[in-house]
Amino acid sequence: MDKLIYTAMTGAKHILTQQAAVSHNMANATSTGFRTEMHKFRAVDVQDSPLASRSFVVDASVATDFRPGPMQLTGRTYDVAVEGKGWFAVQGADGREAYTRNGSFELSAEGVLQTRDGRAVIGDGGPITVPPDNQIVIGKDGSISAIPTTGDKNAVNVIGRLKLVNPPEAELRRGEDGLFRTAGGAPAPADEAVQVAGGYLEGSNVNVVDQMVNMISLARQFEMQTQLLRKAETNDQVATKLLTTG
Repeated sequence: MDKLIYTAMTGAKHILTQQAAVSHNMANATSTGFRTEMHKFRAVDVQDSPLASRSFVVDASVATDFRPGPMQLTGRTYDVAVEGKGWFAVQGADGREAYTRNGSFELSAEGVLQTRDGRAVIGDGGPITVPPDNQIVIGKDGSISAIPTTGDKNAVNVIGRLKLVNPPEAELRRGEDGLFRTAGGAPAPADEAVQVAGGYLEGSNVNVVDQMVNMISLARQFEMQTQLLRKAETNDQVATKLLTTG
């Protein structure tokens, strides 16, 4: 069978993968701290092909757009956003350290600072616990101060500090849970230079217009691959007819 059908098939298959990624990006256009996922095609020559122009296409690499998203004022006590580069350290489902830009935190029933999906936020000494009957203030350096809501309201105690990291972006890998981890899995060191803004959240960096343009382009590429498949089928039918009548 002509290799055309295989080259067109691989093209259509990987276009569907890219369409799924674009759909995922668009679905997260309003997700706090989300980073756009990018896919790139690469041509692979067909071995022993009589035509040098024949090549397979593969979805060769998955990258992430690390550009910051817009800052949004919320005024909420437990909301915090990283200014510039950097990440919050949280505890993944496997118990290991992972990183996120989503600073929409809350307190568990036990007073542990955690993400909206229940992952403990890591401080310099592990998970951060807020004493009862206290409100907190998060400083620019990530320090967390507790102010009593009863008794001596002038007493301010620093109860911990957010672990803020800034590993090289090339070493970060996105997991299926949407959290990032270092390529080797080792915890990244805290970075004193990373600063945060309390009462703010960082929006998604997805550009919906760009993603729509990508989706239209991929749809047209998929249509072209299906046309090639139909052409291969037509060629096969014509060849079979000639051989039969000959």
